[in-house]
Amino acid sequence: MTHQTFLVEIGTEELPPKSLRSLVESFAFYLTQELNKAHLDHGEVTWFATPRRLAVKVACLSTIQKDQKIEKRGPAIAQAYDVDGNPTKAATAWARSCGISLDQAKSLVTDKGEWLLYSSVLPGKSASSLLAEKVKIALSQLPISKLMSWGIHEAKFVRPVHTVTLLLGDELISGIIFGVNSNRKILGHRFMGEPSFIIEHADQYPQILLEKGKVMADFFLRKTQIKTDIEKAAEKIGAIADISDNLLEEVTSLVEWPVVHTAQFEKKFLEVPSEALVHTMKNDQKYFPVYNKSGQLMPYFIFVANILSQDPPQLIFGNEKVIRPRFADAQFFFETDLKQSLEERLPSLKTILFQKELGTLYEKVQRVQALSGWIASQIGANVEYSIKAGLLSKSDLMTNMVCEFPETQGIMGMHYARYHHEPDEVARAIYEQYQPRFSGDNLPSTLVSCSVAIADKMDTLTGIFGINQLPKGDKDPFGLRRAALGVLRIIVEKNLPLDLQTLISEAVRLYGNKLKNSNLIDQIIEFMLGRFRSWYQEAGHGIDSIQAVLARRPTKPADFNARIQAVTYFRTMNEARALCASNKRVSNILSQSLDIPKNSIDTGLLKEPAEIELAQNILELEKKLAPFFVAGLYKDALLELVALREPLDIFFKQVMVMVPDQDLRLNRLALLNKLRALFLRVADISFLQ
Repeated sequence: MTHQTFLVEIGTEELPPKSLRSLVESFAFYLTQELNKAHLDHGEVTWFATPRRLAVKVACLSTIQKDQKIEKRGPAIAQAYDVDGNPTKAATAWARSCGISLDQAKSLVTDKGEWLLYSSVLPGKSASSLLAEKVKIALSQLPISKLMSWGIHEAKFVRPVHTVTLLLGDELISGIIFGVNSNRKILGHRFMGEPSFIIEHADQYPQILLEKGKVMADFFLRKTQIKTDIEKAAEKIGAIADISDNLLEEVTSLVEWPVVHTAQFEKKFLEVPSEALVHTMKNDQKYFPVYNKSGQLMPYFIFVANILSQDPPQLIFGNEKVIRPRFADAQFFFETDLKQSLEERLPSLKTILFQKELGTLYEKVQRVQALSGWIASQIGANVEYSIKAGLLSKSDLMTNMVCEFPETQGIMGMHYARYHHEPDEVARAIYEQYQPRFSGDNLPSTLVSCSVAIADKMDTLTGIFGINQLPKGDKDPFGLRRAALGVLRIIVEKNLPLDLQTLISEAVRLYGNKLKNSNLIDQIIEFMLGRFRSWYQEAGHGIDSIQAVLARRPTKPADFNARIQAVTYFRTMNEARALCASNKRVSNILSQSLDIPKNSIDTGLLKEPAEIELAQNILELEKKLAPFFVAGLYKDALLELVALREPLDIFFKQVMVMVPDQDLRLNRLALLNKLRALFLRVADISFLQ
């Protein structure tokens, strides 16, 4: 059996840069899947991608399928023939499905009896007869949200297809994909090298494309070169380039022959908040901003061209010319916005709906300022600053700058607040109210910011739940899951003494009579506690540990976290398994008993040494652990409760709980109830596996 390199390249018009990598990775994945299904052995699968091509190269692909052994068991012999020896309908139907007559069938003898058996070997087909179809299937599974059609063809793809190359070694595989016949023609760079050329062997790819077509097909090589060249360019001007991976990947997907250049803009534009300039450079122009070593934006930018220009100064001038009017617009918007303070913009919020049933943005900020002040009083933040920040939190949405650059909301509010001499904590809170925006994002840095961030998110959660617009499946248009997790992260990681019950109750009160959900508070609590499940699972905590704490339904997020940490630590102890088993046993006894345990233990009814010892331990721990539970020292409490393992084991070995004597039985149930109650002050460890 021989092996050859297989190459498939699909030459297209410019592919969408933000999805280029996902497209080619999916192509490689699904093609590999199809080759494996076809029983075609192969080596490493690598992919290549540029704006005008998707390619996959398979090393050491077997040129022929493995022979496949086919065995199909039929009815048992007893059911295959009747008493007269004639074949039954079941037997003849089975033979027909196998494409044989019954006299061609073999038999399979097992210790359970004898069966009809069809056995055959299906010869392997040549890879060349299968590959075109496998490529088609792989391409049909790519994650493409919108397909295009072109010309007179019925074929549809993410972009029009111009060339298809299928090579197995030096053999051209025939096939028609997207209405294009497979051929050896490869397209080069649009403006450099050979416009097109012939490839003779799959092993020539991608080197022949680099040499003849001036196309760097290796995505990672291109990405690395761009990053290195940008860093060198920044170093030449004594700067540090802002190279975010998202922008780097997008630029890599936009060029086939990357050439890095440095350009400048007028220093006067640095008077505009840098965030607006950076947004324009990165999002609109795909430029890389540069900063000095103090972190201040410099009047330069670095861009990546898709051509080795014969006149670089002219190319640089052209890019400088493009950015200038955009910066001039930003400067104009900024200077115009400064003429009106955030507070003066408040009335304009009355013209914008927050939500049809919940009123305007103006009504929202009235609630947010009140809730911010309430939260501040609970967590020790400056109440006056929190109220002011809550009131001004949405005013920048009405500015020219944010209308033009929506991503700068909060950021521009911070700058405008500082310009009009608001306290820095107020200005910072206007910016940080949106944090955390995504998983892993920074949290608000001050208690004032925390107050406003929590208030804004809780107002949205309460309002949307209050009109019964709950998230369904993967649909969450108001980002309620993200908001809930954001609130929990702030409270837990900042260790804030907030209770969801009282927090939500206050948010509900501020809505007045706008809400119509009668089960609102409990519904939001359950929704938010449900966010803990996925959060702590991702952090590595066992699902049973999470369930053990959820069973106690602690509504203080910081307290919930302390319990989870305590239970996870407890599980590492040698005594944990035995104590969990004992708790399960205690739980079963109490739940199955028809008797109602007393609230206290009658020491006069304790007869057996084992129950006397266990009772003494429990009563001592009740007193000792009371301050532990008040302080939330759950880990320390569980460390103390570990001492119950031995007396509890002895108790179950030597004492029968469900005795006929009612007084004795009730007293022993009270003893177990006391023991279980001690553990339940932390979690229901009977859930632990």
